[in-house]
Amino acid sequence: MSETTMSGDDLAALEAETAAALAAAADLRAWDAVRVGTLGKSGRLTALLKGLGAVPAEQRKERGGALNRLKGALEGRIEARRAELEAAALEARLSAERMDVTLPPRPFPPAGADQGGIHPISRTMEELVALFGAQGFSVAEGPDIESDWHNFGALNIPEHHPARQDHDTFYLPAIDGRRPVLRTHTSPVQIRTMVAQEPPIRVIVPGRTWRADHDATHSPMFHQVEGLVIDRGITLGHLKGCLIDFLRAFFGISDLPVRFRASYFPFTEPSMEVDIGWNRRTGELGKGGDWLEILGSGMVHPRVLANCGIDPREWQGFAFGMGIERITMLKHGMPDLRPFYESDVRWLRHWAADPLSPPSLAEGV
Repeated sequence: MSETTMSGDDLAALEAETAAALAAAADLRAWDAVRVGTLGKSGRLTALLKGLGAVPAEQRKERGGALNRLKGALEGRIEARRAELEAAALEARLSAERMDVTLPPRPFPPAGADQGGIHPISRTMEELVALFGAQGFSVAEGPDIESDWHNFGALNIPEHHPARQDHDTFYLPAIDGRRPVLRTHTSPVQIRTMVAQEPPIRVIVPGRTWRADHDATHSPMFHQVEGLVIDRGITLGHLKGCLIDFLRAFFGISDLPVRFRASYFPFTEPSMEVDIGWNRRTGELGKGGDWLEILGSGMVHPRVLANCGIDPREWQGFAFGMGIERITMLKHGMPDLRPFYESDVRWLRHWAADPLSPPSLAEGV
């Protein structure tokens, strides 16, 4: 009996044989062989479907229906088996990569034989709090998982903006038709602060952020600090004075050259990039005739204020943001971002800060 004239019993046999082959498939390679042999261009079921034209007209409708039902059943079985094999492969990988947390600690603490040390990122955060605290800023915090409105919409970031694309942003499964997002900046905390708090406002927002980027100077997870000031009569002069004082104090260079360049950000108008003087050849800050971009800033866009229920005719403000890893690397001459997250004890011993010597404006940060 040819394949084009197989009976209903033979279709049942094909289904049973495919089910048995799927059950015997021990890995995804064997599973794929069964899938191709059944549903591929030269598969057994595909050949039967191609042969419908040779079936007598009075039998073609019934035959086609039987083949389509069989195809749906086999596709369901094949997909279910694929999910089982993938789950088993993941479980095997997790078991193989499991770490024994009961192992004794490493013999070399980060900062010495008898004490721990403060990670450079944590130390920089402490310095930021001390420096901006002296200017009257308090610290605001918010969730790492944000809504689209807090992360994009309220900040005047349009639907077509590249930051909203899947290849730039980590999204979570949708809830009520909206996909939560791992925040791409700490600006959502500024939105939450403006919604919850009446002006005047003066806060900095340090914290973790996520973007789909990874190389020697970028990481999928990194840290930012942003600042926000909302008050009456705020001007660009206040923004410039705040940032110049901060940069010169943070880098410990009293005459550090600082330059402001016109730029564009959706949430500020006007917007400015901030550069500091440095020597491109030696990497020394404050020397030479070169400029290095260090952070972004600007006056809070009136539409952002209105989105948060603040009347832009009465209140004005400025905002700024910078990468914590970036300013840490510049301050200490670190050439690569990746060791920040690799837990290399030797690196930590070299760069860790003394936990008994917190940052102080009197003694210098």
